[in-house]
Amino acid sequence: MNFEQRFTQQQKQVQKLAMTQQLQQSIQMLQFNVEELTSFLEQRALENPLIEVSVDRDDTADLDLYRSKPSSISRDDDQENNYMNQVPDNKISLFEYLLEQVHMMRETYLRELMLFLLEYIDKNGYLNITLEEAGAITNATEIQLLDALTLLQQLDPAGVGARDLRECLMLQVERDDLAPNMAYLILEERFEEFAEKKWKKIAKDFDITLSEIQEVWDFVQTLTPAPGAIYEGMPEQYIKPDIVVRVEENKLKVLSAKTGLPVLHFQNDYYQEMQQFKEKDVQKFMKEKFSEYEWLKRSVAQRGETIVKVGTAIVSAQKDFFLKPNHPIKPLTLKEIAEELLIHESTVSRSVNGKYLETSFGIFELKTFFTSALVSSNNESGEDASGADVKRKLTDFVKNEDKAKPLSDQKIVEMLAEEGIEVSRRTIAKYRDALNIPSSTKRKRF
Repeated sequence: MNFEQRFTQQQKQVQKLAMTQQLQQSIQMLQFNVEELTSFLEQRALENPLIEVSVDRDDTADLDLYRSKPSSISRDDDQENNYMNQVPDNKISLFEYLLEQVHMMRETYLRELMLFLLEYIDKNGYLNITLEEAGAITNATEIQLLDALTLLQQLDPAGVGARDLRECLMLQVERDDLAPNMAYLILEERFEEFAEKKWKKIAKDFDITLSEIQEVWDFVQTLTPAPGAIYEGMPEQYIKPDIVVRVEENKLKVLSAKTGLPVLHFQNDYYQEMQQFKEKDVQKFMKEKFSEYEWLKRSVAQRGETIVKVGTAIVSAQKDFFLKPNHPIKPLTLKEIAEELLIHESTVSRSVNGKYLETSFGIFELKTFFTSALVSSNNESGEDASGADVKRKLTDFVKNEDKAKPLSDQKIVEMLAEEGIEVSRRTIAKYRDALNIPSSTKRKRF
């Protein structure tokens, strides 16, 4: 058997994208939110003497910074049980706050035990050591430790030093003059039944009405399960939108947000001074740093243009959300925006993740405008229903339901079907959990 080996020459043209370090960093910059971008540029400025980074905070009339969380597509304006509205305006920790109170007491052995127990108070205000364990460490008797714990539980905030949720709520009820008469007793003796809304037996045993138990339930909802959390000195968080949407004469206008965005400045005086040096190493260094400045400037500008371009396409696709009072949101995918702009889906994904859009009625993350269609509806428009539409309808149904006979998940499925929207009971349960809406049995009121 003969083997013959031949060598030939061929020309082959191949298109190949080389992922240089700068290209990788440009892609990474697109994915950065405002805070991450600022931090990245400031780090570069430390390594490059030609770069200075500033943050534009002058144009406050054009853009308001919203604290805490962004607005949600399905908003809940009920603030009655928003405990975080009571956050004290200070940076003191719970431990420091309790320590100050204990130090105001006269020095006794119980005070020493209180200081010991303070070391075992967690960030939510709960005691995470048993009295038996504390006794083994301190050699104190159980009665002494119980007396020290009782004194500790009388400190502010109410509920601190509790060993479980039941005791935490009881401590708060005990110190509240507005608490219903039966609240403490029900929590003490029938906590599990009360929490599971097995109220008929409680009403019979205590010879009270279901309405009285409902009153206790409503009061307990105003208490906090984590009394120490508000003293944890949470850092202030600000959302810095990347784009702003304005409505002018029923037309939408998309602008790039300037306030809060990092701005690159070229240190021209230093550059001109260093140009006087003719050493090759100095000239090479300055050339490299100047090139880096030019690249960063282009990359930041390109990032901003891409986000505005993607944001404009999203606003155009969801124009009813910005123009109509009920803010409906239509099904929209990354692929649709990518095809419209002739860019890759991954570019759209990087452009929307962690990026925010400001309107006159709130701030929204760009990715929240993407939602897939659930089913084809039978309405006249023939448009698909989105998950946001179903969530909004679900919220409206629950808001307007008869609280004595709340709607079950299956009943909500049937009501949606009457409107031409077919979803499963499991989907409704999932959306209900996402909206923090309790089940029908827990929503029932007497």
